[in-house]
Amino acid sequence: MAKKRKFKGHKVPKQQLRKNVIIQRIVDYFNANPIEPVNYKQVSAGIGATLQADRLMVAEVLDLLHLEEFLVDAGHGKYRLKNVGSVMEGTFERRHNGKNSFIPDGGGTPIFVAERNSLYAMNKDRVKVQILAMRKGRDPEAVVLEILQRVTDTVVGVLEVSQYYAYLIVDSKTFSNDIFIPRDKLKNGKSGDKAVVKITEWPEKAKNPVGEVIDVLGSVGNNQAEMHAILVEFGLPYKYPDAVEKAARKIPSKITKEDVAEREDFRQTPTFTIDPKDAKDYDDALSLKQLPNGNWEIGVHIADVSHYVKPGSIIDKEASERATSVYLVDRVVPMLPEKLSNELCSLRPHEDKLCFSAVFELDNDARVKNYRIVRTVIHSDRRMDYDEAQAIIERNHPENDSDKMVLELHRLAQILRTRRYANGAINFERAEVKFEIDENGKPLSVYFKEAKESNQLIEEFMLLANKTVAEAIGKVAKGKKAKTFVYRVHDVPNPDKLTTFAQFIRRFGYKLKDKGEARDISRSINNLLNEVQGKKEQNLIEIVAIRSMAKAVYTTINIGHYGLGYPYYTHFTSPIRRYPDLMVHRLLERYLAGGRSVSEEKLEEDCKHCSEMEALAAQAERTSIKYKQVEFMSDKIGQVFDGVISGVTEWGLYVEINENHCEGMIPMRDLTDDYYEFDEKTYSLIGHGSKRRFSLGDPLRIRVVRANLEKKQLDFTME
Repeated sequence: MAKKRKFKGHKVPKQQLRKNVIIQRIVDYFNANPIEPVNYKQVSAGIGATLQADRLMVAEVLDLLHLEEFLVDAGHGKYRLKNVGSVMEGTFERRHNGKNSFIPDGGGTPIFVAERNSLYAMNKDRVKVQILAMRKGRDPEAVVLEILQRVTDTVVGVLEVSQYYAYLIVDSKTFSNDIFIPRDKLKNGKSGDKAVVKITEWPEKAKNPVGEVIDVLGSVGNNQAEMHAILVEFGLPYKYPDAVEKAARKIPSKITKEDVAEREDFRQTPTFTIDPKDAKDYDDALSLKQLPNGNWEIGVHIADVSHYVKPGSIIDKEASERATSVYLVDRVVPMLPEKLSNELCSLRPHEDKLCFSAVFELDNDARVKNYRIVRTVIHSDRRMDYDEAQAIIERNHPENDSDKMVLELHRLAQILRTRRYANGAINFERAEVKFEIDENGKPLSVYFKEAKESNQLIEEFMLLANKTVAEAIGKVAKGKKAKTFVYRVHDVPNPDKLTTFAQFIRRFGYKLKDKGEARDISRSINNLLNEVQGKKEQNLIEIVAIRSMAKAVYTTINIGHYGLGYPYYTHFTSPIRRYPDLMVHRLLERYLAGGRSVSEEKLEEDCKHCSEMEALAAQAERTSIKYKQVEFMSDKIGQVFDGVISGVTEWGLYVEINENHCEGMIPMRDLTDDYYEFDEKTYSLIGHGSKRRFSLGDPLRIRVVRANLEKKQLDFTME
């Protein structure tokens, strides 16, 4: 049965409202005092019911809760709680609307935590809770008993300073309480400044915590301040500690004879890099030479970060904590200090560089005949960006040896790509939203960046290297146990989500196989994604398809990578910007030298941390894009656009503008012609009287009415 919610209804009588309040107070009272039997007079005193009418209502409610088996009769007119809830540990999730929840360790159904029972836990804090006794037919609730581990005690927002007091108006959507700041703790912040504030205390029964300013980011609307504020909002660093930068500067730049002696020397083998035009951290290079037997030797050379960053060092600890570089709309916040990411480890042209390499022998049909994983020293002959490489591919007429290399690698890459899709990989390539930005960070235009053959060239050889490294460690003879390793896994789709997706696309006239062998399902998804190319519903169907899939994560437990169609897969090719790749390099060094397996428990903890940080970085990137979209639309108030419904929720309709993919909302309050019920199963709002239906994918003509930069929100109205 689809979940439905009404948004208008009959007015509740005052007497019933009063009774509801007393019921809740009594439930809270017994959950706080579960053992001692009490009578109606004691309960009345305990909840502050002093009026005779309220005391009579208490007696009535006690009888009701006894009938519901929430309470048991303890004799002599006394009652006590029937069930004392279990104590559990897990994660607290805070919501701006007060609908907080507790997620038990190991997963499970979220349990509601009322604000009064939250102990002021912050979002993602580890907590110990007690599950409260439940009334019949009600969802379970929990009360926080203890905060086991604070994830953060800092928040970001806008200062409001007066003569006698100051507050921080918090940006976060998961935190609704403004923070009181003593005037001597402002750090020279003034009204309208974006600031980072540390919560220093939260007095019992006080609505607002007390804090102090630890950094002033700049004025509201300043691009630097806003981007840093987004990073702080997600608990991500926005600057490097001086001690880490200093340690990086002390690392010797010179490659010694001893370094070269213990490596395979590729400096005479033609080698090049292909990266985005504005990239500075070149962490992969390709080499190519033809062997006497006519086969091709292809080297996938990856910056040897592990040579410079030693386990337990101050640089390593910082990189481990960050776990990933963060890519915002206008900048990269690197995992490693610039001395490493852009200099020592970057495979810059015409410089000797240390690498960890996967070297392949491929025949003319791009079949791997042999491979080796070795430490190397290389010398890149040429640095290309993707546009340059694409021009060579499209021209298809080599002007020099490196052009010939590009064309041969392109030919082999396309064979690898075709074979990969035939073996069950899913083609989830989507155009990226990009902005043309001026020197002040203001977005001037929106454009869409699509992956072309030059991107595919690099992608296929990186995939081949990652897959081969995972197989080298994980694929062992029958009866033997593989050594503990870091895998990048992607689970099969949830059958219910896949069925819902198949039902959703039928309205557009498409079909999807949602049952059967994994390879058949992935082939059906690919056929669908090819079929929607160039259609007006393409973007929407691609988004919903991705939402139907599981999320890829890092783990020591290998279940394969469904999206790529690989039984073994890892991340080896980007150690400058991903900590799991650095972990993989260190494990390779250990195992290739015959070392024993590492602790699975410790490595799994590290994998989980990396997956969590990757998810936070992705959220920050999406938020920065959203900010720029709102900023881009802020001078278009009153203009009319064609769009498509991209989201349907209980609070309104999300609409994506066709020409620039900027998304805004038509709030439920603006749908005044009827009152609407939300049908979760069909992604629809349905008018109670008119039966008018708004569904995901429906075209709408909208007018832009508000652009709120602080909330990063666009509001539309229907034309």
